[in-house]
Amino acid sequence: MSSSHDTRRELRAIRGMPDILPAQTPAWQHLERCISELLGSYAYQEIRLPILEPTELFARSIGEVTDIVEKEMYSFADRNGEGMTMRPEGTASCVRAVLQHGLLQQVPQRLWYLGPMFRYERPQMGRQRQFHQVGVETFGLEGPDIEAEHLLMTARLWRRLGVADRVRLEINSLGSSESRAAYRSALVAYLSARETELDEDSRRRLGSNPLRILDSKNPDTQALLRDAPRLVDHLDAESQAHFAELRAILDAAGLSYTINSSLVRGLDYYGRTVYEWVTESLGAQGTVCAGGRYDGLVSELGGPATPGVGFAMGLERLLLLMQAVGAPAAPDNRPHAYWVVADAAASRLVLPLGERLRDALPGLRLQLNCGAGSMKSQMKRADRSGAALALIVGSDEMAAGEVSVRELRIEGAGQQRVGINALQAMLAERFAL
Repeated sequence: MSSSHDTRRELRAIRGMPDILPAQTPAWQHLERCISELLGSYAYQEIRLPILEPTELFARSIGEVTDIVEKEMYSFADRNGEGMTMRPEGTASCVRAVLQHGLLQQVPQRLWYLGPMFRYERPQMGRQRQFHQVGVETFGLEGPDIEAEHLLMTARLWRRLGVADRVRLEINSLGSSESRAAYRSALVAYLSARETELDEDSRRRLGSNPLRILDSKNPDTQALLRDAPRLVDHLDAESQAHFAELRAILDAAGLSYTINSSLVRGLDYYGRTVYEWVTESLGAQGTVCAGGRYDGLVSELGGPATPGVGFAMGLERLLLLMQAVGAPAAPDNRPHAYWVVADAAASRLVLPLGERLRDALPGLRLQLNCGAGSMKSQMKRADRSGAALALIVGSDEMAAGEVSVRELRIEGAGQQRVGINALQAMLAERFAL
């Protein structure tokens, strides 16, 4: 008779929501630490936001006719019948939080957050259904200098991560809501006369979100757009001056960029400056960081008129890019040393000794063999752990008040005895702690 376990379906992670295993997490920790330290150096403060939000928040902020709201959100009704959504992006949640907690009573606010986002898409390299973003949002600053700070800050991050020569900056201005409305009318008139030549997705967007047609990936549609009205020709004077000043700051700072007149971003709340950092090293998933200005979003969500600008970067794509270019590896987090103990009496000795060593050498990484086992099997575990040293305590060592130290990564280095009182100094010198 088969057991009940045999008849059960194997439980697996949801497609597109992968586990991040211990062999992978050091690279994640390294990237997150680099980002956190960089943002701290620019005086940005972390805010931690919930994963679940009211569906209305995203419908109002992102736009009900965007692909995200129409096709990609994980939404459901809770037990009270309230519409809930697992956040597809972080800006709307951040705006909700600063309004709810009165943070806009004191501006400017420079904030950042990190965590998982959720979109129902076909999983592929660099695009998962659960993915991780770092977002930066700034409130209360209306000049182009804050946009320039964001761009210079991300450029500094690319240098630190070793990917600066594989990314390039594209910028554009969407102008004011009034100038966009005038451009929209001109674009719709042009495309409506050629509607039969548009791909199916663009025909659908023509009546709901025509500016999104500009970044269509269909080559025939792009060919049709070459003679279409240009957004830059419909910009209001104030937006033109804002964009010109941003470019002047970037030029003075020596930051290279390309003006991409088709760059519109996929979220309704953007206006004026938009930008993307793109790469050719990841195939079709070429955007590693994107953002722009959203001066109307705070008031759209019920707050006072407040300038806002921000960006988000996908951590999965950044890690893939770092891997693709052979960027410096994450710092080694394998144990420095592995305790090999003969019996329970030896364990009672080394457990408090290990605590004293950690107190004295905060950077020291020690692993204790737990669960008994022969000395031979413990040495095999020590080798598999990746530790540089095995610290061996048997009956002879205990009687002499010593520890046998064996090099595991240096062939022919042999073994030496070290007094327990001298062990701290030896480890400090060996690992430069």
